Amino acid sequence: MAPPIARSPRPPPRLPQRSGRPNRGGGGLWAPREAAAGGRTPRRGRAGERGAGRRGGARRTMAAAAAAAAAAPGRARRGAPMYSKELTSKKRDEFEDILEERRLSSDLRYAMKCYTPVIYKGLSPCKPNAIKSAVLQSEQVQYVIKQLAKEMGESPDIIQEEAMEILDEMGHSMQLGAVRFFAFTLSKIFKQLFQRVCVNEEGMQRLQHAIQEHPVVLLPSHRSYVDFLMLSYLLYTYDLALPVIAAGIDFLGMKIVGELLRRAGAFFMRRSFGGNRLYWAVFAEYVKTMLRSGYAPIEFFLEGTRSRTAKTLTPKFGLLSIVMEPFLKREVFDTYLVPISISYERILEESLYAYELLGVPKPKESTSGLLKARRILSDNFGTIHIYVGQPVSLRTLASGRINRCPYNLVPRHLPQKPSEDIQEFVSDVAYKMELLQIENMVLSPWVLVAAVLLQNLPAMDFELLIEKTLWLKGLTQTFGGFIEWPDNLCARKAVLSGLTLHANIARLVDGHVVLNDKGVEDGAVGEIVFKRALAILMCATYRNQLLNVFVRPSLVAVALQMTRSFRKEEVYSCFSFLRDVFSDEFIFFPGISLKDFEEGCFLLTKCDAIQTSQQEIYPTDKGSIIVSFLSAMFRPFVEGYQLIFRYLSKETKEAFTEKQLIPGVRNFVFQLLEKGNTQCYEALSSDMQKNALAALVQLGAVKKKKMSNGFTYNVNQEAVNKILDMFDARIPVQKPVAARL
Repeated sequence: MAPPIARSPRPPPRLPQRSGRPNRGGGGLWAPREAAAGGRTPRRGRAGERGAGRRGGARRTMAAAAAAAAAAPGRARRGAPMYSKELTSKKRDEFEDILEERRLSSDLRYAMKCYTPVIYKGLSPCKPNAIKSAVLQSEQVQYVIKQLAKEMGESPDIIQEEAMEILDEMGHSMQLGAVRFFAFTLSKIFKQLFQRVCVNEEGMQRLQHAIQEHPVVLLPSHRSYVDFLMLSYLLYTYDLALPVIAAGIDFLGMKIVGELLRRAGAFFMRRSFGGNRLYWAVFAEYVKTMLRSGYAPIEFFLEGTRSRTAKTLTPKFGLLSIVMEPFLKREVFDTYLVPISISYERILEESLYAYELLGVPKPKESTSGLLKARRILSDNFGTIHIYVGQPVSLRTLASGRINRCPYNLVPRHLPQKPSEDIQEFVSDVAYKMELLQIENMVLSPWVLVAAVLLQNLPAMDFELLIEKTLWLKGLTQTFGGFIEWPDNLCARKAVLSGLTLHANIARLVDGHVVLNDKGVEDGAVGEIVFKRALAILMCATYRNQLLNVFVRPSLVAVALQMTRSFRKEEVYSCFSFLRDVFSDEFIFFPGISLKDFEEGCFLLTKCDAIQTSQQEIYPTDKGSIIVSFLSAMFRPFVEGYQLIFRYLSKETKEAFTEKQLIPGVRNFVFQLLEKGNTQCYEALSSDMQKNALAALVQLGAVKKKKMSNGFTYNVNQEAVNKILDMFDARIPVQKPVAARL
């Protein structure tokens, strides 16, 4: 450890004093009754106020319908709903720019400041080698070693050596010297890249208290490689214990950088364990040992990988189930799960993502690639907002829901397959955490501009764009969107500021805003299509951030247009069908389709877009504009899925793999675009193609079969055609309704 250094003349940002108001922040704990009664209290904040008030007919209780939905097989979860979005007025925490102080003082003094974080119950930090020894000597790992030695006829010492090699590969070796190096370097880089890095200080205060009380698991959203660097930088700034971070093994291939990351707290996991029981046992015990010791928060991404589309990816359950196990086995009293929302005004990898979605291979992580990326330091990437949500108590979530007694009937070191109840509980917790992330995502004016522009291609009058952006701002706030509008900036300047920041995507030409697809008139037809698709996918990345807020009312709007009926029962059937089809595109809490439908209807009624009666839903005169806009916003997904389903119904006769499907669909859509038979450029996205395939598997129209080298798929042509007919509104949606509405 480095010798003591003189304190910086300016202290780190001070955490605000506790206000004494209960449950301030990212979401009430819904599973237990006592938590549900507490609810959320309003929070101070400048921006993103939710619209207030309820309208009588919009959100009916429909107790009988809900009860019938709960009884429907395979649809509802046991117990009280774990997640329920607040639809009443809510204010947000204030943000502070942590770069403001960095611009006024020495980065070297900041990096070398006296760093003495308060940790869990005053424990002394465990040395990395002590953690490895504890893992290797644990009953769980020793049991697996003996079992494998017996099965393979090997000496236990040989298996133990292999376990030690695994630990050496994955283990972190956090050192204060490396942390200080990153603090200095990242200060320089972040000040160059970003105008502001804003954090809700009340969230940091909540986190500070949580770290002292129980083991903490940090669950940030994942849009960029900057995410995990930024969180460690943030915790260092506020003198909080630095997290140990689950990172992909790919980073170890980066010379020097990989080792620096290890010394800054990264531990490395393979992308796939491939049924390797020893690796799984060692990895799981390593994570659980760090969590039980509680000396540092554990950080990982529920999404598993960076989202290339800025939409939240469906959660992965493996790591979450590992960190929940010590609580379930009564090895810790409680565990806090902290959802963290990281919002980028401009994403560093935006163009890289668009190329990847169009089939250009992802560059391999390497030190040379990192050095080549230095040219981005001359770019401006605007503002980052980091919203640290309310710590969620695992003990409270499990109360009245999970019976932990069965774990007492089996020795703790014996591997146990989680029961169906536990697996369902892990899934529900994962979806709850992602929905809490989504609730606190910050939307910039450019997100609104992108959504309007994509509906008015190839060009839009600048004055009309300003008018529509202001209109959409009001609608977004009514729907509960968290908009951070620049202080004292008129709409014209806000839109111009967004166009300047995103000049690589769109530009102002002769009073009209057009996509920046320069050279699109030149070259072969295929090249023109590719350049246009590149610009549209980059623009769609920002529009997609708005879809998280709009998805439920938008699906009601699409259902109204697809059914051409005002009967509530038929509209709900179509809504439920669309929700199932798009379950990999958007995040829906499992088993609450009826509640989502009610939310969508409530929000549409709140903005006077629809009126409802006991049996009917119908648009108002004013609402036809809103319903049309929402339907148009989701048209790329509806049309994209139609094209992908059409390809599968006609072009695939034999078993295929995902790697074979994607180029086939891309060529099919490419040809339609070249001929002018479609304008759905987003159907070229590999993300949409994979999600559409997953939807058909879930709906039973495609069979997925595990093989030695991956998965193969077989299409049921009749089932796919039937789904396609429902999408094309040639036949009514044939889906059982949970209850009479």
